[in-house]
Amino acid sequence: MFGNIGLPELMIIMILALLVFGPKKLPEIGRTIGKAVREFKKSTDEIKDKFEEQIRVDEFKSLKDDLNGLKKDIREIDVTKDLTGNGEDQKIS
Repeated sequence: MFGNIGLPELMIIMILALLVFGPKKLPEIGRTIGKAVREFKKSTDEIKDKFEEQIRVDEFKSLKDDLNGLKKDIREIDVTKDLTGNGEDQKIS
């Protein structure tokens, strides 16, 4: 909606701001808006970082579960080999 502001529209907005607020107040308003934009960007970056960290934690948990499943499978295979007596697979003739 507001993404298509070009140079002519921006100039009109600046002229209106100059007329409404005056030349003395305009720099102060600009600084205030700049601080607000920086704080908003900082907050959104922090939220984005928290989401990315949570995604990494979830992926790590998934990998850990997969490894635990593989470890369980390996233990079951080792138990089967121990039952045969020599640790080798038995061939059926």
